[in-house]
Amino acid sequence: MNLEVIYEDNHIIVVKKPPNVLTQGDSTGDKDMLSIVKDYIKEKYNKPGAVYIGLVHRLDRPVGGLMVFARTSKAASRLSEQVRSRSFKKGYMAVLRGCPDEKASRLEDYLLKDKKTNTVSVVGPLSEGAKKAALEYDVVQCEKGLSLVKIKLETGRPHQIRVQFSSRGTPLFGDQRYGKDVNKKGEQIALWSYYIRLTHPTLKEEMEFYLNPPGDVFPWNIFEI
Repeated sequence: MNLEVIYEDNHIIVVKKPPNVLTQGDSTGDKDMLSIVKDYIKEKYNKPGAVYIGLVHRLDRPVGGLMVFARTSKAASRLSEQVRSRSFKKGYMAVLRGCPDEKASRLEDYLLKDKKTNTVSVVGPLSEGAKKAALEYDVVQCEKGLSLVKIKLETGRPHQIRVQFSSRGTPLFGDQRYGKDVNKKGEQIALWSYYIRLTHPTLKEEMEFYLNPPGDVFPWNIFEI
């Protein structure tokens, strides 16, 4: 796979993750972004032996868009701390089935993950193991029974965006797990990491990156992005 690099220096590398590519290797043996970035650095700089690339954050396999990797352990540690402190900001675009009642709102829930089934559900705040999840969204456009929304994550829980919108009757287009009643098999989930803001781990400068979803692919192409 040809890697699309958005930004690169000695400390970080920002790349485009295509949909349906793993963030990190698993039991399937399928190619993953961590290995792809390592291979890219090894080949470009003709590095012998093992190449260090630090995994800072993750995207679900079906999701595409921006990802940041660290090129040194120091950068990985500092970026991971930004993720923990929530100063590492992530923005997403998603296409929903239906249009939310409120054009802009904040969603707050408690989520519980079932590790056996790898599914997440909305539960009561006192449920054992439940974790608070919050996001803000703005509806950009509604068209043909679908809506384009921009999302700012306050927390980064597994499957958070997919579960929170599905629980309100507006599941993501193409989501086979949390919207199987309205989505057809084979449809690609419409969720895209389009924005990241971070503080450079050594320069201490604020950096922003943008990457729009593919404008020639349905359902993204019915909206003015």
